[in-house]
Amino acid sequence: MIRFAASQYAIELIEQWDDYAAHLDAHVAEAAAAGAQLVLLPEYAAMTLTGQLPPAERGDLAASIAGIQPLLPRWLALCAQIAQRHRVWFCPGSAPVLDDDGQYRNRAFLFGPQGLLGHQDKLIMTRFEREEWNIAGGRDGLRTFETPLGILGILICYDTEFPMLARQLAEAGVDLLLAPSCTDTEAGYHRVRIGSQARALENQLPVLVSATAGMASWSPSVDVNYGRAAMYVPADRGMPANGVLCESERVFTEESRWLIGQIDAASVSAVRREGQVALYRDWPEQFAVKVQRTA
Repeated sequence: MIRFAASQYAIELIEQWDDYAAHLDAHVAEAAAAGAQLVLLPEYAAMTLTGQLPPAERGDLAASIAGIQPLLPRWLALCAQIAQRHRVWFCPGSAPVLDDDGQYRNRAFLFGPQGLLGHQDKLIMTRFEREEWNIAGGRDGLRTFETPLGILGILICYDTEFPMLARQLAEAGVDLLLAPSCTDTEAGYHRVRIGSQARALENQLPVLVSATAGMASWSPSVDVNYGRAAMYVPADRGMPANGVLCESERVFTEESRWLIGQIDAASVSAVRREGQVALYRDWPEQFAVKVQRTA
């Protein structure tokens, strides 16, 4: 049984490092106090760091991501300390990271009590990331993370909307998908929700979503945020009929709040063997189907 905490995370203006460090530690401490073993923050949660930049710099799209690069090593060290202090498996969401080829990539990290396990880059970029923010897609493909909680995989936001990515992780033995997300419209929130539910249905595995929340008018990158934290499961025997194990109450909130729950990943995987349908087993059959045109 995994006890999880997924944040509906408000992007607050925090202008000093010590205040930010205290804020992040207190937020995770709240989840740990509720018994969470797995703690998930959303895509671009690290953009809260831009609050420490001068107003003109944090208010400029390109300058803001360049400006936080010197802060990222300190941020990673802080996340490692928090995971160790609270004895949790901690994905602090993602950050735009300047890679060794001169490209920025949207990178999510995973920490355990013993330190950093690794990272997963977003693979397929949205129009905003590709055309306005000049962030490149990941070049190292998909990764799995073996933990005492099971094998975890990460699909960042838009990547949940592409079925073959989740399928590859499912076939690699992933027990639980983490989906940190950041969407600035209700339509964007629904796309991630529909994609995450579809991936849970197709692969008969659970998908945990964390989302950014509220308004951050001082930031051009994460200024408006709609989304819900949620745990989605296959709609089948022994699972909720609508495939929603739990979900935060509102799509929009100005305050950070945790969605706390628990799931038995083994009981979800049992659906593959004992469910009313066998979507995971039957998946390959669709590729043998041909289209015939009728005049």
